[in-house]
Amino acid sequence: MLVIVLENAPDRLRGRLALWLLEVRAGVYVGDYSVKVRDMIVRNIKAGLEDGNAVIIWNYPNEAGYDFITMGENRRIPKEMDGVNLISFLSDTK
Repeated sequence: MLVIVLENAPDRLRGRLALWLLEVRAGVYVGDYSVKVRDMIVRNIKAGLEDGNAVIIWNYPNEAGYDFITMGENRRIPKEMDGVNLISFLSDTK
């Protein structure tokens, strides 16, 4: 299973993702692809994200059963602690 959540992404990227994945809610895409296709989709997101942000989640053989990456500027930052990926929040003050 592959899940992608986009925020503030360009319409052309959202349209491109809709070619491969089902958009179940605005900016939320799901599908089930091989690692090779998933990597191609990730490359397309990196190339077209511009000022938006994304989180990409997929099945993975670990204790949690999944792995994920994030792209773009966001308050939620992945942080590994003892082999487990957690989310750290950046301060909201600027």
